Amino acid sequence: MRGLSFGELLDYCAEETNHWRDFFQANPAALEVPCDIAGTRNVREVVLHIVAVQMRYAERLLNLPITEYDTLSGKGGEDLFLLGHKSLEDLRSFAVAANDPDWDGTLTFPTRTAGTLTASRRKIFIHALLHSLRHWAQLSTFLRQKGYKQDWQHDFIFTKAIP
Repeated sequence: MRGLSFGELLDYCAEETNHWRDFFQANPAALEVPCDIAGTRNVREVVLHIVAVQMRYAERLLNLPITEYDTLSGKGGEDLFLLGHKSLEDLRSFAVAANDPDWDGTLTFPTRTAGTLTASRRKIFIHALLHSLRHWAQLSTFLRQKGYKQDWQHDFIFTKAIP
């Protein structure tokens, strides 16, 4: 069965993240809008949550030291998007280098809110990408309701990742 490749999904995630980076550069006040998505206090904290989860899962997959979440809390929008870009490249590095045993191997790790989890590297990789897309979608609706309309189409059909 032919399906969506991990490379195509990464490309779509990077494209969406780049749109959000550009959006917040043009609308920096939107980062301070009060918000409770994922237990946050404002939109910047939602962006932090998206980036931190993606980054920490990439670090796990690459067997790197895990960045402490609290060390990221003071980061501004531009710094968060730089970290987000790096984490997507780290995920791409893992995907390019991984063989079948790498994908199938499991990791056991502590989470901030769900206790200790065990999952395959494949599941962790997919989760890192879908997690960000899910929260970007929540943020899109939330910000539109607060008067911050985005100027791009979020739906996958509009991505340049697949012709």
